[in-house]
Amino acid sequence: MKEFNGLHMNLGNLSRLSNAKTRSLSAENPTGGKGMGAMADPKGVGSARDLGVGFKVSPCIFIPPHETTVFGEIEGSGAIQQIWMTTDPTFWRTGILRMYWDGEETPSVEVPVGDFFCQGWGVRGLLSSLPISVGPAGGLNCYFSMPFRKGAKLTMENRSDRAMVLFYQVNYTLTDVPEDEAYFHAQFRRTNPTEFKVPHTILDGVKGKGQYVGTYIAWGVNSNGWWGEGEIKFYMDGDGEFPTICGTGTEDYFGGAWNFEFPGGKYCEYQTPYCGMNLCVRPNGLYNAQQRFSLYRWHIQDPVRFDSDLKVTIQALGWQQGGRYLPLRDDIASTAYWYQTEPHAEFPKLGSYDELAVFDGAGPCPAYY
Repeated sequence: MKEFNGLHMNLGNLSRLSNAKTRSLSAENPTGGKGMGAMADPKGVGSARDLGVGFKVSPCIFIPPHETTVFGEIEGSGAIQQIWMTTDPTFWRTGILRMYWDGEETPSVEVPVGDFFCQGWGVRGLLSSLPISVGPAGGLNCYFSMPFRKGAKLTMENRSDRAMVLFYQVNYTLTDVPEDEAYFHAQFRRTNPTEFKVPHTILDGVKGKGQYVGTYIAWGVNSNGWWGEGEIKFYMDGDGEFPTICGTGTEDYFGGAWNFEFPGGKYCEYQTPYCGMNLCVRPNGLYNAQQRFSLYRWHIQDPVRFDSDLKVTIQALGWQQGGRYLPLRDDIASTAYWYQTEPHAEFPKLGSYDELAVFDGAGPCPAYY
């Protein structure tokens, strides 16, 4: 029987023995080295000053304003198996998470940290799904397997004017990686507002062989009425004007139906292992004027496989008089998750601070007071 390499663990193989080595990166063990955790010395200051070495001296890191910090570097072959982190929600759109595999110059993952963990609106929305979960009060967890063959690097950019406090733990294995293992990718795109009769592009320019495994969208509605008639489309392997896969409506793609309305007259948040709407930010009649939605769909049982190229789009459509569709101009921020062979195409440049920002409804103009 072929030796079990321990790369992918589930309930069916937890009893299998393996020569894989388990390691973990955190602020208490920034290198992940064997026997090198909890070595920081409080030196008579901080919360552990009376306790000494080994008593939670360095649980987090501080990322200065407008700087990028490498918070994880791994050498060798293996896979990241779980990521946990937390930071203040005000950094969820201004903290940019990036991941690099095997010494590549451009990242395979480049997403605002909140959007990567399905928290696109800077509002805590608990989530219970298979690859991503969010616990009280802002514990961000990812269980996507992320293989590498030569090494991995994780960075966080702080685009804000304040120091970013980041708690994190990256659990990984060092082991052989089979030839048919593809690399994990995630990409963020925002259209604010969408152009008239022009679909929002979730993903484009992908070249190589792989499978699309998930979509997260932070959808901001800029008009009254129902907003989710738009179809999602997957163009793959040389498709031209028409896609191979075409959905039937936004709420249908995310596993809901009939406007997410339940009971009548009310949006209903819901969560399942594979799809859901984990947050609806409702207007308050004053400074929070628009409806906002947090939607996820994981293609775990039904990955969208492609051989050479992939493009994914979604329409923003509502209704107007006469039973006609109304092209909308909404705020759509999407994160695409997929696996593919390397090298990957360079990602589009992220927008500026203001282009990424989420208005938080903080209140009236300070000049009035």
